[in-house]
Amino acid sequence: MDDLVNTTSRQSARNPGIARHGRLKRASFWRSATRLVSLVIAVILVSGAVVTAYAVLDLVRTVKPSVTLGNEKVLEGVPDVGAIEGGVNLLIIGSDSAEGQGAAFGEGKDRTGVLNDVTILFHISRDHTNASVVSFPRDMLVPVEGCTDPAKPSRTLSALSGVKINTLLNYGGMPCVVKAVEQLTGVTIPFAGVVQFLGVAAMSTAVGGVPVCVATQLDDNYTDTHLSPGDHTLSGIDALQFLRTRHGVGDGSDLGRISNQQVFLSALARTLQSDGTLNDPVKLYSLAKAVLSNMQLSDSLNDVTRLISIARALKDIPLDKIALVQYPTSYTQGGGAVKPNSSAKLVNNALQGDVAIQLSPVSQENSPFGSKVSAAAPDPSASTAPTPTTAAPTAGAVAPTAPFTVAPTPETLPANVPGQSAAETRCSAGRPLRDQ
Repeated sequence: MDDLVNTTSRQSARNPGIARHGRLKRASFWRSATRLVSLVIAVILVSGAVVTAYAVLDLVRTVKPSVTLGNEKVLEGVPDVGAIEGGVNLLIIGSDSAEGQGAAFGEGKDRTGVLNDVTILFHISRDHTNASVVSFPRDMLVPVEGCTDPAKPSRTLSALSGVKINTLLNYGGMPCVVKAVEQLTGVTIPFAGVVQFLGVAAMSTAVGGVPVCVATQLDDNYTDTHLSPGDHTLSGIDALQFLRTRHGVGDGSDLGRISNQQVFLSALARTLQSDGTLNDPVKLYSLAKAVLSNMQLSDSLNDVTRLISIARALKDIPLDKIALVQYPTSYTQGGGAVKPNSSAKLVNNALQGDVAIQLSPVSQENSPFGSKVSAAAPDPSASTAPTPTTAAPTAGAVAPTAPFTVAPTPETLPANVPGQSAAETRCSAGRPLRDQ
């Protein structure tokens, strides 16, 4: 291993003219392979664990072609080692495509298109003291313009107005979904990834399962999900179906499903921070393989060292400083869709101004779709205002007009905006079959 490390060092010394930073280019197979080899070497050096050459080759084989978003220029000069400097905006898109997923999810059946049933924006603040996880309802009406035709990149698709956001993945691919959320929120999103059914199952298995609480009987014949009141540790297909269920939770709507997903995501965050997953080379390897083999990433994310740098920026944020928020909407006339309401501007302001989102105590206590069990005791050191510093360059957020010298005031949302912090343990509000 020492020979391999020394060889790598000598190769770098012979090529002093190669810039470490600069304009991102489309990652080739061998560039990605080199990054993956470096990752495994780093794991060995840090953990002392024995990782075989097979592990390197196995990860290399999982690399999928990436997608160009067209806005990667905002990442010029951003370092690719250590915790990423500045803020991060990353869009996770959950696709209902059954391609390559097996008969259990309808592969081979006639489909009218591929929908982005889940669209979630992760925002990490520039100073890495807080994060926001914003879920956009699949039936939310949005405008979008200037999407590139995935089938013919030289052609620009017609602008759309008042279309459901979940139709955009089929219309213009990942970049089109990113563009719509950028136009909606007013921030640049240079990182994105699309995950399919088996990807969610694989990732939940890689972390050893996710513990969730169910308040009342949850039944959904559509996803074959049946959970009794109490605690359940979900992994694999069971975890996926818990995230997919709509008929079995809340009022049976997509808004109820978002609340259910927040129960799962907050539990996942607590799991990652409590069981040492981010410091366990075996779990890290399994998680890396699950991501690389089951997700289509933007060019900016098709780089393991950058994935690590983002994870390092996120891993030390206190759980009570991670806000999971449902993007504020109201039903349109007739109830067939939702549209952003006046409170949405407050969420946009928080994202654009890089300030923490603070949920209303009323909203947290009176969640319509889930019940609060307990809240982790706040870390006293986490509640202390950070030492005044000068802001680092921001990757994907609106730059301030003056240097950041004091802790910004959190944006407090009104009571009609549902959500929770990652520190809170909430139970999913099940919906029995008799109500469906």
